[in-house]
Amino acid sequence: DAEEVRDTALFVSGLLVEREGGHSVKPWQPSGLWEAVSYNNAQKYVPDTDMAQYRRSLYIYWKRQSPPPNMLIFDAPTREYCVVRRPRTNTPLQALTLLNDPQFVEASRAFAQRIMTEAADDPKRRIIYAFRLATARTPDADEIKVLLDAYKDQLAEYRKDKDAVENLLGVGGFKAKADLDQGELAAWTTIASMLLNLDETVTKG
Repeated sequence: DAEEVRDTALFVSGLLVEREGGHSVKPWQPSGLWEAVSYNNAQKYVPDTDMAQYRRSLYIYWKRQSPPPNMLIFDAPTREYCVVRRPRTNTPLQALTLLNDPQFVEASRAFAQRIMTEAADDPKRRIIYAFRLATARTPDADEIKVLLDAYKDQLAEYRKDKDAVENLLGVGGFKAKADLDQGELAAWTTIASMLLNLDETVTKG
């Protein structure tokens, strides 16, 4: 379900705020989200900037005229009428959302920070640790090789392109620890994004 996809990404990344009850929250959404369906300019979507934005999707503020686009992409009902069973689809838009939506980019960056600070300082061990966090199983040799090669390629690219590092790490409000190597963090963010996009993570997690 759409809510579980977002909550899984937040949980794996370590960002999920598990406090129960309280007011609705407004995570990032595209600018102008409400204006297109509002009859006056007073109704504007203003995203939260504190840790409340990382609460479970159950608490997301929902405007039926303009629901959260990323929820609709993952088949969440519009809540205009009762739905007995949600449809299940698999579309390119879902993969693009997981790769580019600032909420998921933030989660990938926080996940990357976990990888760098909680796992041993060895790329192979970090990949195994990250894979287990995302899928609850140990990767096989082929999967480790694919991810390790991808990490090395990404690290080499980010070492040469500081602007790309800055652009990637500047998405969203979550700020990683300043003492982490920024090139490595960007590379691990890409690997984290790949893991959060796996079928095992999205549909089986």
